[in-house]
Amino acid sequence: MSTLNVYLSFNGNCLEAMEFYHSCLGGNLSVQKIGDSPLAKEMPARMKDQVLHATLVTENFDLMGTDCVPAAGILKGNSVSLCINCDTEEEIGRLYKKLSGGGEEKFPLNFTFWGALFGAFTDKYGQHWLLNYQINHVT
Repeated sequence: MSTLNVYLSFNGNCLEAMEFYHSCLGGNLSVQKIGDSPLAKEMPARMKDQVLHATLVTENFDLMGTDCVPAAGILKGNSVSLCINCDTEEEIGRLYKKLSGGGEEKFPLNFTFWGALFGAFTDKYGQHWLLNYQINHVT
């Protein structure tokens, strides 16, 4: 079966962001810098320490990222969010606290009409996150 993975673009801080996500989400992080790739000769020297490709592999999903962006740069919007469906109330609380640190809270963790504990925020790297724990608790 096919899988859908998230691929994030950064403007020079991909390594920092992916290490942060790794510290929050666990898993295995692999990083290839431009200077360590066959593309090194074709790229400006200032890009040698930037990330060509990073992958964070967890038990349930892969999160990928790069510093390679189009000439127009990164255009961040609100059309894409990263959503994690958590297994426990403890997990959603822990992930919300870690991932939202230094970011902007959009919706604090709260019980919802759809029977879940839910929260939303934009992290310190400008990525939008939705965290949901379905508990069938109606307030």
